Amino acid sequence: MQRHVESGRDLLLAALALLPAFAACSAESGTSATRPRTLLNVSYDPTREFYAEFNRAFAADWKRAHGEDVEIRQSHGGSGKQARAVIDGLDADVVTLALAFDIDALHTHGDLLPANWQERLPHRSAPYTSTILFVVRRGNPKGIAGWDDLVQEGVQVITPNPKTSGGARWNYLAAWGHALRRELGSLDARRDPARADDVRRAEQAARAFVTALFKNVPVLDAGARGSTTTFAQRGIGDVLLSWENEAFLLQKEFASAGFEIVVPKTSILAEPAVALVDRVVDRRGSRALAEAYLRFLYAPQGQALAAKHAFRARDLAHAAPADAARFAPIELFTVDEVAGGWRAAHEKHFADGGEFDKLYRPGR
Repeated sequence: MQRHVESGRDLLLAALALLPAFAACSAESGTSATRPRTLLNVSYDPTREFYAEFNRAFAADWKRAHGEDVEIRQSHGGSGKQARAVIDGLDADVVTLALAFDIDALHTHGDLLPANWQERLPHRSAPYTSTILFVVRRGNPKGIAGWDDLVQEGVQVITPNPKTSGGARWNYLAAWGHALRRELGSLDARRDPARADDVRRAEQAARAFVTALFKNVPVLDAGARGSTTTFAQRGIGDVLLSWENEAFLLQKEFASAGFEIVVPKTSILAEPAVALVDRVVDRRGSRALAEAYLRFLYAPQGQALAAKHAFRARDLAHAAPADAARFAPIELFTVDEVAGGWRAAHEKHFADGGEFDKLYRPGR
């Protein structure tokens, strides 16, 4: 009798030992195929609505091509904070951030992708562009028409914190570039050795202009969406410095409030960038999926969706005519023209002890 009990126990233990193998066989044979593959896109604040629709379109396209379900998960926040989260261990398969410098940080501080990541996709990995516009309240009671109006006494300007928000850095450099351009006539003068004295005086004027602008900023939110909430829902401020797509979304979602968009004569060419995170996709086995996801941004459907959500698609031929018509003509300058590129801009303006830390004194 004892021998039969032991035999039964041995059979039970043997069966338990085989369970992992059976599970593996089931997975290979398709039992777990109903579970969708997942991909995490870590993005910045104002892309929420765009990627919600884009992800559905990509998942449907992948399903048609591969017969496989895929679930795209999203994370949103201030661009600089999002980059820091990925460096600290957030398992992003792809990042779609507000500026290339934040993605550079994934290489510099985490060795998560190669230094030449921008060369892997067209347009230096920026599938769409944007710019910075103004949103004002119904009737534009402060008569704001351009950048110079933002430094007038009694005008409250809403913009997020350049230390945490990529959109805020674009806002800041747009204002700085406007002041330089006003003083020099053309930003080309920055590269002319014969105009070195003019450039120094223009830099002083730009510093004074941006200092005056930030004196008019009552609160600094961490990200662009937080600033939109402060302006639209908390009712603070006379003018919101806004991503172009965020301005159109604000008008749509708060139609009864009568917000108006003011397009300045000049602004900055904002180029949000995208990249796959090599260290993560190779560990998760998701490289092919992540690469296809980013390439879909450049496909006709991806470009059309970008324009639908008021990003300036690289190829507006794929956009619906009404979507393409929303983009007002505007003279755009680049971060290279204003500051010599993002690395130089960071070191001069946004690093600890840089221009922003010197000129922004809350409460003074």
